[in-house]
Amino acid sequence: MVTWNNWSGRVVGQPDRISFARSESDIQASVAQASRSNEKVRVAGSGHSHYGLVPSEHTILDISGLSGVISTDAETLTAQVWAGTKIYSLGRPLHEAGLGLSNQGDIDRQAIAGAVSTGTHGTGLTLSNLSASVVGATIVTGSGDMLELVQSDRSALWQACRLSLGALGVITRLDLAVRPAYRLIETGRICSYDEIRPEIDSLPAQHRHFEFFWFPARDSVVAKSVDETDSEPEYPVGKEGSRCAWSYEVLPNDRSVRHTEMEYSVPVKDGPACLDAIRSLIHQRFSDLVWPVEYRTIAADDVWLSTANGGSVATISVHQGIDADDESLFRACEEVFLSFGGRPHWGKVHYLSGDQLACMHPQWHDWWTVRDEIDPKRTFVNDALEQLAP
Repeated sequence: MVTWNNWSGRVVGQPDRISFARSESDIQASVAQASRSNEKVRVAGSGHSHYGLVPSEHTILDISGLSGVISTDAETLTAQVWAGTKIYSLGRPLHEAGLGLSNQGDIDRQAIAGAVSTGTHGTGLTLSNLSASVVGATIVTGSGDMLELVQSDRSALWQACRLSLGALGVITRLDLAVRPAYRLIETGRICSYDEIRPEIDSLPAQHRHFEFFWFPARDSVVAKSVDETDSEPEYPVGKEGSRCAWSYEVLPNDRSVRHTEMEYSVPVKDGPACLDAIRSLIHQRFSDLVWPVEYRTIAADDVWLSTANGGSVATISVHQGIDADDESLFRACEEVFLSFGGRPHWGKVHYLSGDQLACMHPQWHDWWTVRDEIDPKRTFVNDALEQLAP
């Protein structure tokens, strides 16, 4: 029996097969064969999604063999990369071309296509998520055909593909907007929640990046700010909270302890009040929680299914260890998030229905219309997505 599980081990699937693809031709053939047999295909990146996006009863396609930077253009500030490339593998090649990602999350183990397809992000009130950096894509459709999408077309299909949930086809290449290589300096701070609370609104505006972790048991905060600098990199790269190096060396961190996670985005003006409510809930009902709650901000974008579509947001992430029950905690937190107009991260735990998601995302039905037009047999729709379909 074949078994697949995500990074945390909490999401498990038993497909008929896990196929490792080394070329676009191989992907085309695999998809075409599945389509003829009315079978399902889902793509596995690094398995960092905490939601059931990958499990398929038939084929899980591993495209990690398609990895690396294909080309860069310093004039247009774009880079074409293979979809299976891990984010940590982009840093050095882009840097050698004098370029860098405009932003990235503090975990860099994800495959770039998976990160894009779930709206993964870093932090920064002027910086958008990774999906917003997509200016082109090559996908294998449900018929096995290869299709190239470009930003200049402004087509509905290109727009839907920017955050696809892996449901429009198999992304094989991505064209990303990048920027000239840059250096960052990071400063850490430890304080009480009461000390940082009056500054939660102002600090994100004062720094290129600002985020913090609130630890419930101690009611303390570990915060960090990151800004561009002309200073020379300092090697070896220091510990988190005291680093000065190139962007790809400062932004990621080691998050090796396995956990499960819920994250919601709320309008940035409501972020502090929402965090206050989560804090009160945890102190009152989950006082034994040892895992921290993370607070970040993201700039607005126009990506159809983005949690920041139409306005800047604050993101609040609640964590739990994989050896503990998470459902009661997450369901209680979700009620709070929904009361503040929150939208769930596509790669994290949520319990919403398709009707609820449709009320949150104005282009929800447009996205599904485009999805069903390109893949009428729903080859790329697994059980988790089928439950959300209109």
